[in-house]
Amino acid sequence: MSAIGRFLAVYEGLIYILLILGGLFSFRWLWKSWQEWREAIFGLEREFALRRLSQAMAVSLLIVLAFLAELLLASFITPALPYADLLATPTMNLLRIQDGALYGTPSSIALTTPQAATAEAATSGCIPNQLALTSPKPGQEVTGKMTLEGTVSIANFGFYKFEISPKGAESWATIFAGTQTVVNGEIGVWDTTLLTPGEYELRLVVTNNQGQSLPPCLVPVRVTASQ
Repeated sequence: MSAIGRFLAVYEGLIYILLILGGLFSFRWLWKSWQEWREAIFGLEREFALRRLSQAMAVSLLIVLAFLAELLLASFITPALPYADLLATPTMNLLRIQDGALYGTPSSIALTTPQAATAEAATSGCIPNQLALTSPKPGQEVTGKMTLEGTVSIANFGFYKFEISPKGAESWATIFAGTQTVVNGEIGVWDTTLLTPGEYELRLVVTNNQGQSLPPCLVPVRVTASQ
């Protein structure tokens, strides 16, 4: 399920485009078949027209169902999966960096020459009173299980999700999702014990009820080992 979810989420845009093109073709075929069936006079002619109409209806229905399935899986079910379920292993896939700075087995993984997140580190993409994170703060050291706090309140709200990635890796995995608006309150829970200590980026992604995602609110943090 996790592999399918990752595929549908990564290629969501392309899948929608292909389904729309297929839908245009099938609905055009359906319309022409219906017209032929209405205009048919002889019994054999009407039988053939009805057969084509049935085929066009079946194809159109399959495309509609595929569109709804993609929307449901990619926009609602997959974002709600725990991020450990979206990865082949809890740490290796999330922490694999392309330049090879991170390597080894889960027990020996270490970040080379980590740079502490500074107090000057700033959020990006956040909108006061609409899309904001108040905890953790930029550059904050986090450990154990913590509460994520902030605001999620936009027009035509659909749902939101939290994603985490090693800094600079662009390897995002969902850690929490919600479907209720919140103003200056608790919007999630994050268990950092599943991660190797190091520099990370936490982002809050909000999607409206039209399936369109806003630019994410991103906060750099540093995960430290639990005492």
